[in-house]
Amino acid sequence: MSIVLSGQVRADQYDRSSTDRVGDFSIRDTNTPWTIEHSGYSEVLAIGIPRERLEGALGSARLFAGVTVGGDLPTATLTRSFLGNLLSLGDRLTPQVAESMVSTGLDLIVASLAERLAREAQRPVQDSVVVQRARAYLEAHLHDPTLDPPRLAAAAGVSLRRLQALFRAQDRHISDWIWHRRLEAAAKRLADPGCLHMPLGTLAYGCGFLSQSHFSRRFKERYGLSPRDYRVRALARGAEGGPEGRPGRLTPSRRPS
Repeated sequence: MSIVLSGQVRADQYDRSSTDRVGDFSIRDTNTPWTIEHSGYSEVLAIGIPRERLEGALGSARLFAGVTVGGDLPTATLTRSFLGNLLSLGDRLTPQVAESMVSTGLDLIVASLAERLAREAQRPVQDSVVVQRARAYLEAHLHDPTLDPPRLAAAAGVSLRRLQALFRAQDRHISDWIWHRRLEAAAKRLADPGCLHMPLGTLAYGCGFLSQSHFSRRFKERYGLSPRDYRVRALARGAEGGPEGRPGRLTPSRRPS
């Protein structure tokens, strides 16, 4: 990902020629040669992104590499601001929080690309914009226990039936996905030493659960441990370190059918 901070940059890749100005960004496919020209003095911020993270949401890199995402697009503005803040504060975040923030940043990049492509593209890309918009809204309102599928559909700008159809196409149900993200967020906080001071009730409410008992029941169904036991085991593994000195990771248990 190449973000122009000052000056102007012209690039050619595949059959596309683009001129990026301050605030614009583009994706360069590192598996394919490209040319780049700087008009006078310019500054560019380059960020490496896992190929599968973009192609998994948008298809082959050939569809979006070399396309200029204008800095005036709402999602691009949000993405640029978020990444700038993340870069400036990254060294103050715990590894777990940094990982979560990076994931959010990647979601914003995908949403920006999808919005740009939707201006000239087919329905599948427009559908991707809707799903990414719903995901971003959920992440921003994960703590709100009143968040439900109708409200998520309204935030994404589509009918509930339309959003349900998009999720069914991905073998998902909206409600299940909301609870999945809440449980994942809770698990990350339980494993984060920086959240050790946080009572389980406070942590549960912060992830959108109505009560600690409801949280404990759903958490144990997914992870096979109570939140308290999960926290103890995760922090112990993190202290010991996993393979090559990395913190160990607990995985969800399979729910009985």
